[in-house]
Amino acid sequence: MSHVKNVAIVGATGTIGSYIVAELLKAGKHQITAVTRQDSNAIIPNGVNVVKVDYTNHSSLVAALRGQDVLVITMSVKAPKESQIQLIDAAADAGVRWILPNEWGLDKANEPFADAALLGPRAALGVSDWVGVVCGFWYDFSLGGSPARYGFDFNDRSVLFFDNGTQPINTTTFPQVGRAVARLLDLPTTKGKEGMASLADFRNNYLYISSFCVSQKDMLESVLRVTDTRMDDWAVRHEDSAELYAQGLRMMKEGNMVGFIQAMYVRTFFPNDDGNFGKTRGLHNELLGLPVEDIDEFTRLAITRKDDKY
Repeated sequence: MSHVKNVAIVGATGTIGSYIVAELLKAGKHQITAVTRQDSNAIIPNGVNVVKVDYTNHSSLVAALRGQDVLVITMSVKAPKESQIQLIDAAADAGVRWILPNEWGLDKANEPFADAALLGPRAALGVSDWVGVVCGFWYDFSLGGSPARYGFDFNDRSVLFFDNGTQPINTTTFPQVGRAVARLLDLPTTKGKEGMASLADFRNNYLYISSFCVSQKDMLESVLRVTDTRMDDWAVRHEDSAELYAQGLRMMKEGNMVGFIQAMYVRTFFPNDDGNFGKTRGLHNELLGLPVEDIDEFTRLAITRKDDKY
């Protein structure tokens, strides 16, 4: 059976990319190349090749990607929108067979939800086959920091429940995403024995993974355990999710981008299971052999992010 060998990754030292690189290195089954800008000073891990490119030079990108089996794109939301298009066009000309696009997170296959959650259109991926990774929001990032995310403010011990706080959603840790990508790329590219998973099973489709399926009340229970506090120590209030979503949209129109965050997150908690893709789509955790994680470990990590506002 054939397997992919050469993996190029954009954003190798970024928040998501660093975990993917770490897991690929741990597995030791791929030749990894970090594609970086010419002026980048990022420190690339040992064992990873480095190719510097000029994103405005198509030939430079094609040369960097030639010979690669897979292109993994992990870029900041602040990156120019044309960067992914430039990479995808170059990958086509370089003959890259597989692309994992920069669409980590919510379920774009649920088009009405994707539109309402302000996700934007799916990437046009040209001739390469693609696999999208649906993992929901990042757990520790979203629980910590801005209360516009999961509703928690650790500085004043308060939480805003959307509706009654009992709608479960799928949410994932950064390490779990890294493991999922490494194990996905370890699958044979074509179908072998009956019942054996392959990369072809996910061709031009989505991989669904999750660390936890939890409600805001479940998160609060973890917070209470980790902080050794009681419900009486926390100020809990409730607001209607539909009203909060509409408020977020109004804030966006007024130029307040906190409204974008609020609308996107609240929409995921609507009481219709749009954010619970494990229920509506099923998960590939077992197929990939992903471990069961300890939510309290990542709740503890989230609290260290309490001053990371946006």
